Amino acid sequence: MRFHYLSLFLLLVTLEVSTIYGFSAQGNVQKKSSKPLSPEALLSISHYHTTCPDAEGIISQKVATWVKKDPTLASAIIRLHFHDCAIRGCDGSILLNHIGSERSAFESRTLRGFQLIDDIKSELERRCPRTVSCADILTAAARDATLLAGGPFWEVPFGRKDGNISLAREANLVPHGHENITALIAFFQERGLDMLDLVTLSGSHTIGRSTCYSFMDRIYNFNGTGKPDPSLNVYYLKLLRKRCKRELDLVYLDVITPRTFDTTYYTNLIRKVGLLSTDQSLFSDARTAPFVEAFATQPFLFTSQFAVSMVKLGNVQVLARPNEGDIRVNCNYVNPV
Repeated sequence: MRFHYLSLFLLLVTLEVSTIYGFSAQGNVQKKSSKPLSPEALLSISHYHTTCPDAEGIISQKVATWVKKDPTLASAIIRLHFHDCAIRGCDGSILLNHIGSERSAFESRTLRGFQLIDDIKSELERRCPRTVSCADILTAAARDATLLAGGPFWEVPFGRKDGNISLAREANLVPHGHENITALIAFFQERGLDMLDLVTLSGSHTIGRSTCYSFMDRIYNFNGTGKPDPSLNVYYLKLLRKRCKRELDLVYLDVITPRTFDTTYYTNLIRKVGLLSTDQSLFSDARTAPFVEAFATQPFLFTSQFAVSMVKLGNVQVLARPNEGDIRVNCNYVNPV
């Protein structure tokens, strides 16, 4: 059965790679279609090669400088990118800073990394005015943050435009650790992502922290029973109760290797020490458990698929056509008319 699951997994990875980079499983370039190109097909890794050739280098250098001062920013930037793409696609809407924006919502109160993005944008505006979008900056910064944390490298296709709409009421659409596995799968599918992407991108929880608010119900009143979540390891439960005195106290998402980008996150799920219920449910559910087992035992499968799934995430509902979106001069505000 394990061989069957692994064979299936390897096939899925091959298909994922072929879909992202435009090749068939046999290695032949896919035939051009007469249909209009999708927005993500308009993105290109060479998008800034002539208009702002130093763009990636500037982003990489700034991310490295900030993360060296504060290593926790690596996970914060990856999370910020996910929150951006989860609502209205990867359009930089999470960066807009006005009353009633996603950023101002209660659900966004623990998001960080905005100053790093502002610093990158200021330098790029000085070097290449009105050229590099905030959405592209955040997408590339998430890649560089992953690499600095010990994760894989991948080529980022560029050409996203910035959106001008950001609504606080939509911020609660982003999963916050309480959803069941069926709801998570549906959330990802609505954005063109599948179960493999769900399990893979959840692996970013190999680094970073969570507030106790996100899982307090698991340790005291799971599903209104007045008892803790039975899927929690009893010793881990005692540790969490000791660490969580207040709802905004912080706990590492990976209790074993919290600062290393590795597959311990998945072995934790098998040992019943997944922090969020959305994490632990990946192993509890028969639909996603085989992927957890594969990643836990085959680290290369995880890192290679993480790169593929992050490209897919960065392509969600992008604004790339000529008549879509803007290049914001300041990531915090829409351009003046």
